[in-house]
Amino acid sequence: MCAGDHERVEWMERTNPEETGERGVNEHAHPAATENRTVPAAAARAMNTFSAADEEKQRGVRRMKLTATGLLLFVALVYVLAKWADDSGAGAWAGYVAAASEAGMVGALADWFAVTALFRHPLGLPIPHTAIIPTKKDQLGVSLGEFVGENFLSRDVVRQRLRAVGIGSRLGAWLAEPQHADRVTAELSAALRGALTVLRDSDVQAVVGEAITRRADAQEIAPGIGKMLEKVVADGGHKRVVDLIVTRAHDWLVWHDTEIMDAVQGGAPGWTPRFVDKKVGERIYRELLRFVTEMRDMPTHPARGALDRFLTDFASDLQSDTDTRARVERLKGEVLGRGEVQDLIASAWTAVRSMIVSAAEDERSELRLRVRASLLSLGARMAEDPKVQAKVDGWVESAAVYVVSTYRKEITSLITDTVAGWDAEHTTKKIEAHIGRDLQFIRINGTVVGSLAGLLIYAVTRALGA
Repeated sequence: MCAGDHERVEWMERTNPEETGERGVNEHAHPAATENRTVPAAAARAMNTFSAADEEKQRGVRRMKLTATGLLLFVALVYVLAKWADDSGAGAWAGYVAAASEAGMVGALADWFAVTALFRHPLGLPIPHTAIIPTKKDQLGVSLGEFVGENFLSRDVVRQRLRAVGIGSRLGAWLAEPQHADRVTAELSAALRGALTVLRDSDVQAVVGEAITRRADAQEIAPGIGKMLEKVVADGGHKRVVDLIVTRAHDWLVWHDTEIMDAVQGGAPGWTPRFVDKKVGERIYRELLRFVTEMRDMPTHPARGALDRFLTDFASDLQSDTDTRARVERLKGEVLGRGEVQDLIASAWTAVRSMIVSAAEDERSELRLRVRASLLSLGARMAEDPKVQAKVDGWVESAAVYVVSTYRKEITSLITDTVAGWDAEHTTKKIEAHIGRDLQFIRINGTVVGSLAGLLIYAVTRALGA
């Protein structure tokens, strides 16, 4: 195994996930830069481990390093041979070659120093302003967060970008497709079922019961009932109820004639003869049946008029009479305080929840069909109506701007805290694996450009000297 392989094996051992989980904070960073920072474990592991793709990129970096170093050695050899040839009197060309190769070595060494200084101290010497990435990692993270916040999370940038996207028209065109409306309907149904399942019936029942009771207690109901009753009587809406009651009363009297006469006879004094009691009972029954029959068949019966006057007066008392209103309020409190009423209020939520869950689960239920139709209609309007599109775009822009303005620091801190949680050594190796190959071209270009510049300078100097 070569030295490079040994180095890679040792480095991989140091990136053991158990170890990197404990090394979440950069050991080279200044304490003030990493204080009170929490970094997601997944983000730290992703940066502190080397994947197979990273290994392949690192091998590419090594090959480019060998190429750049080989080119440096080549120009160094050319320089030695050119100087030897120049000293041996081989001709003027040797001076040109020596100057070009000498400048190429200078350019190669200078660029090697610059590239190496990004990741480590050249030759292990603690030269100032070298090993920039491992020593300035946290500052780079802060600068990157500020750059993103200022240039990508500003109000104007967000508004312009969202306005250029045209979310309203795109969303409308997407939602107008039946399969998409079906999908959204299914997702909304699943969310509704999930929400109703998570909610505890006892909690919701308590809230609903308290809300109804509190609202009923806070608002006087007598005037409202009075106004409603007054309007019902004025419109004659109560007459159907009266018709129903007297019809049912007549039928009941017909069906229970014997029971009624027996009840009358049973209430008579004991000293009266039984045939007298029977005659009295029959007479009372006939008069009562006649009264109810006349009231049923005569819309202008005096009893109906008396009932109308009573209801009218009662409606007026409900609105203006203090005693009547107070009695209604006391009755309201007694009714609401009864356990049966509270149980009814509580059971109403159970019934409503069961109905909603059943409708949400049934694909052909009226609820889901109406939601689907509404989504299709909304999508068509959003796709075709510029006013609706502008309104939707405005909502989205306002929401996005609010999120950006309110949580900009939290968003950018995700960058700075994540970078702060990376291990300096591992981060350096990972970054070098990703961009190191391109950086080696700087060394190659420095060698070539340095050689050409040296050749040009030497040629100009000779020309001016001649």
